[in-house]
Amino acid sequence: MKILNYTLISLLAVSLIGCKKYGKTNESGKDSLTAKKDSVVVPEVHKEYYGIYTGDFNGMEPVVDEMEDTPYDVDVYKKISLKINRITKDSVYGQSIVNGNQRPFRGIFNESSKSFVLDEPGNDKTDGRFEVRLNGDSLTGKWNAFNKAAVKAPVKKLKLIKKEFVYNPNFMLDKDSNLVDWTNPKDFVEKYTDADTGKTESYTTSKNRVASDAVFKLNASKQKLTEKDLKNLRKLDLEIIKNSVFARHGYSFKKETYRNFFEQTDWYIPVSNNVDNELSPLEKENVALLNRFTKYAEDKYDSFGR
Repeated sequence: MKILNYTLISLLAVSLIGCKKYGKTNESGKDSLTAKKDSVVVPEVHKEYYGIYTGDFNGMEPVVDEMEDTPYDVDVYKKISLKINRITKDSVYGQSIVNGNQRPFRGIFNESSKSFVLDEPGNDKTDGRFEVRLNGDSLTGKWNAFNKAAVKAPVKKLKLIKKEFVYNPNFMLDKDSNLVDWTNPKDFVEKYTDADTGKTESYTTSKNRVASDAVFKLNASKQKLTEKDLKNLRKLDLEIIKNSVFARHGYSFKKETYRNFFEQTDWYIPVSNNVDNELSPLEKENVALLNRFTKYAEDKYDSFGR
């Protein structure tokens, strides 16, 4: 009988400990902690403002004149996307995508002025605060760097339009696109012979890579490329054809060369810094082939007037 009593007491103690740990159950059969957790779900508001806003992100960046060794500022334009994922009464959540960087932000929405104040985390030197106002399907405003000494342009303006990202394998560079890579000039030593004196002198000239019209003909998202298609192409051709695949999937390019090409189109919307899992089997196969040929391809350089 004593053993039975001890057993009952032990079971009662375990039951009490269990109730203390998990809380009492309510009428729905859930313990109090679980019910409390469920009740903390914050309702979302203004879902009509969710989406991707993309457009110009520009600021004044310092440049040094190499001829006169004097600094001056130039207005630099980049493309940025702000993705608004969730809005509650107290908070706004989303991401900024620019220059290959994808940064989360959190902030607030002022309903009366239809304005957002959105802060990036602050643990990266390029983080800052967006202060933008909503007007229909557009967002306009400014961005201020938290660490103004760490970036070239600590204040930038934004002019964004709401767009729906759509993957389309038919997207190509526009036929009137500028095919010059202005970001990587290369110096060449050339010779000049004076017709009157016959004297030959050497001088250095700067030239830029230029692509051919092959970039308008080969689509690595739709057609299976062959070695015959690629063997005579320039290195820049191969790079553009390959990166067109990633641009169609909304990849945000770190390299300015590629940004400059695809930002000339009206379909390119940077939405992610990693789209590898989005590529089709055909695209993956073509990218691998293009990478092989890029290793050994050569560039064509041309000089352009000022």
